[in-house]
Amino acid sequence: MKLTALLASISLAFVATHAAAASVAGKDDAVAMVRKGVAFIKANGVEKGYAEISNKKGQFVDRDLYLVVYGLDGKCLAHGANEKQVGRDLIDLTDIDGKYFVKERVSLVRATPTGVWQEYKFANPVSKKIEPKLMYCEKLGETAVCGGIYR
Repeated sequence: MKLTALLASISLAFVATHAAAASVAGKDDAVAMVRKGVAFIKANGVEKGYAEISNKKGQFVDRDLYLVVYGLDGKCLAHGANEKQVGRDLIDLTDIDGKYFVKERVSLVRATPTGVWQEYKFANPVSKKIEPKLMYCEKLGETAVCGGIYR
């Protein structure tokens, strides 16, 4: 009887842990979402692509993962979590540690256009807390298409 209860408890703990892990996006999710966004922009053009990326209920928002598109000058062209950023020059934006993450991001994308990861700290739209974040970006023309995960 005790063994059955123990096994049931372990099973429930596993299911709860797996469900919690599934509620946040992982690195593979971010890469897939960025590639999907790049393909969508290529197929539909920037106007439709940026509108869909900036749509909070659209196909480019999944749990705590959303896409952002920056011009390589640091101007925000599309943002899946905060449409107020669209059109703004964010090149001098810093995280809580003073890191110029947009400036670094566009520099990294210029150097490694096929895909690059970046670390910084940012407000998680789900938890509403500042958390460590990994951002994956790919260069598309003179833009960086990015999607990040919280750790």
